[in-house]
Amino acid sequence: MKQFTPPRSRTACRSLPPAAALPCASLVQGVAFRLGAARLRNCWPPRSRTACRSLPPEGVAFRLGAARLRNMPPRSRAHQVGAALLMAMLTVTLVATFAASAMWQQWRAVEVETAERGQVQSAWILIGALDWSRLILSEDGRAGGPDHLAEPWAVPLEEARLSTFLAAEGNVSQVDDASTDTTEAFLSGQITDMQARLNITNLVEGGQVMPVALRQFTRLFERLGLPSQELTLLVEGMRQAQSPAASDGSAAPLMPPTVSQLGWLGLTPSTVAKLAPHVALLPIRTPVNLNTAGVDVLMAAIEGIDMASVQKIVQAREAKHFRNPAEVKDLIGATADVVNAEAFAIGSSYFEVRGRLRLGDAIVDERSLVRRQGRDVTTLWRERGAFDRDTAQSMPGAQR
Repeated sequence: MKQFTPPRSRTACRSLPPAAALPCASLVQGVAFRLGAARLRNCWPPRSRTACRSLPPEGVAFRLGAARLRNMPPRSRAHQVGAALLMAMLTVTLVATFAASAMWQQWRAVEVETAERGQVQSAWILIGALDWSRLILSEDGRAGGPDHLAEPWAVPLEEARLSTFLAAEGNVSQVDDASTDTTEAFLSGQITDMQARLNITNLVEGGQVMPVALRQFTRLFERLGLPSQELTLLVEGMRQAQSPAASDGSAAPLMPPTVSQLGWLGLTPSTVAKLAPHVALLPIRTPVNLNTAGVDVLMAAIEGIDMASVQKIVQAREAKHFRNPAEVKDLIGATADVVNAEAFAIGSSYFEVRGRLRLGDAIVDERSLVRRQGRDVTTLWRERGAFDRDTAQSMPGAQR
């Protein structure tokens, strides 16, 4: 069979035999489509109906589709534009939401890290302040002698910038930088003699109520205007808490570790708040220090004393501290049974250390009970929380 040669015209295609008519017809259609596309480009947009009537059917269909798109009503085209705008707005909203969520999570992580760092820094600074207080008490114990309010440990530390006395070398303060982060840290504190108060542990010994201590607390409750029923609850609660049956899981109350937990024994919060500056809860029985006790404690501790005698004691120890309880007895003319060495002393072994750190907007309070035996100062317990600053400043140990 000879190679097929495309015809140059329709007339040439008609003269072909039937076997070659089919490919020739397909070729003719392709030629017609190309001719129609060329005519469409030449006459679009059509200048007249006559110019486009000669287009093949394929060109006519293309022209009609373009015309329909151009002749679409304005409302339909507005709907399509509105849908596109809505999709764009939804996309922007989603992106903004994801970005805001990521920024909030980052901000929260930074705030949490800042708070944790401030908490750790505050804890270490307060531990350093406690060690500093223990060193002061240890040096005072090495010197020996009576404990009185003219000693260095009794001077409270007013609020001061931490960098002013922590970063000093050669009498020149070092320049604050970002690494120390102490420019906004302020420290204050106070050491209080706990034996300047009435010891609640003195009320009961071996399950028996001690008459001398009971009379002292009775006078204190009367002076503070507290109900005697509260004192009865306190004594009975201490007796039950110290009894051997309390360790057998019975209904006996637990021994409160601090004065703030006296509510465990049935005392009301108002009674605890009034008693707090005048009483202490120490591990063992202790005498009252006549050099540091306040006016209310002296009135309650010394039987039969009046306000004039108490003021005489306070004025005398401001001029010169007492060296033994006998000096107080001679000063007020009391008998030996009233001012004895068992109930009164001129030295102390138990102290409370309070510290407050203000770091920016955060304030952290801490208090500790320490025991001094010679030069050894041991921390018995520590607690951190929000303590009343006014109560701390009105402690008997701060009265001169």
